Amino acid sequence: MGLVYANIKLSNPVLPDNLPVSTICMVDSGSTYLRITQHVANQLGLTELHKKEAQLADGSSKLMPYVGPVKVEFENRACFAGAMVLGDECLLGAIPMEDMDLVVIPKLFKLSVNPESPNIARGKVK
Repeated sequence: MGLVYANIKLSNPVLPDNLPVSTICMVDSGSTYLRITQHVANQLGLTELHKKEAQLADGSSKLMPYVGPVKVEFENRACFAGAMVLGDECLLGAIPMEDMDLVVIPKLFKLSVNPESPNIARGKVK
């Protein structure tokens, strides 16, 4: 499967006067968290809550700033998440994807709402 990207709207619910940021995110169901750039964190007025350790693609580990809350929106779905700050592009990981009930359609290289639940996000709370 190739790389999948999606247009995501990010905002800071604590500072509603700050304008939201629309950004192209790499979609990675193998990653856990939302990752944003320092520029996006600055635009949204997000401050570091603490640091989290993350394993990078090369297998190394790094302490990264963890900021939040971030309101994440895609099509008719939204969730609230924390975000790690790193790199030069945003990345949408498994936690916000699961929270919004989103699926990757590999054949089309596309992120989509779950076709089995097109109007309202659905998840398990067992």
